[in-house]
Amino acid sequence: MSEPIQLEKRGHIAVLTINNPPANTWTAESLAALIRTVETLDADDNIFSLVVTGQGEKFFSAGADLKTFADGDKARANEMARLFGDAFATLTAFRGVSIAAINGYAMGGGLECAMACDIRIAEAHAQMALPEASVGLLPCAGGTQNLPWLVGEGWAKRMILCGERVDAETALRIGLVEEVVPSGEGLAKALALAEGACRQSPSAVARCKTLVMSARDGRSHSDGWRMERELFVELFSTEDQKEGVNAFLEKRSPQWKNR
Repeated sequence: MSEPIQLEKRGHIAVLTINNPPANTWTAESLAALIRTVETLDADDNIFSLVVTGQGEKFFSAGADLKTFADGDKARANEMARLFGDAFATLTAFRGVSIAAINGYAMGGGLECAMACDIRIAEAHAQMALPEASVGLLPCAGGTQNLPWLVGEGWAKRMILCGERVDAETALRIGLVEEVVPSGEGLAKALALAEGACRQSPSAVARCKTLVMSARDGRSHSDGWRMERELFVELFSTEDQKEGVNAFLEKRSPQWKNR
């Protein structure tokens, strides 16, 4: 039996593939595997970036397998909601740069997984939706919280309350994805972005990501500026700060140590 989450390391980049054909649906096993995998990558100082994609050419992920909820078991629903929430919260908190290469349908929990990443690249044939209300459910892994942040309240309501599905070009126009590429080129573009992230100081990137994400918490500008100054000074306790400045002055490429 193949692993539900496949992991490949390419230098400082980890490529995580959702592998549950035909639609790459999420299961309790694959969600738990995602948590373990991301936690392991977080502890690996040699990994700076993470690319998430789906197996095959048609689906990034179709979300949860609805057969799981067919009998209306509340205990099972509670456990799956917890796993979905924990898995995508772990992905969001990954210390490096995470990029979703959306290589097809991203529906429900599939789109929530993509929204848990820092950047989203969609292939031209991709379709995205949060259709949970059409089957008597609701997005329970960040969908109602992350989608309005990315696309605004109006489009979030169209997608969640009216069940509207968007194609790749619409997703680009409303800010759900950052770029659309031809079919079959999503992974290559995501890897190119990940390579760019790997040229940055991982110590600096982790702190920059913390600051950018903190803007969602509704803190005041003065609090944000205070955090910027504090984390700037904190960088002077890292080896990467010294390496970065000296590499620039010595006109050479830096050798990051992620510490």
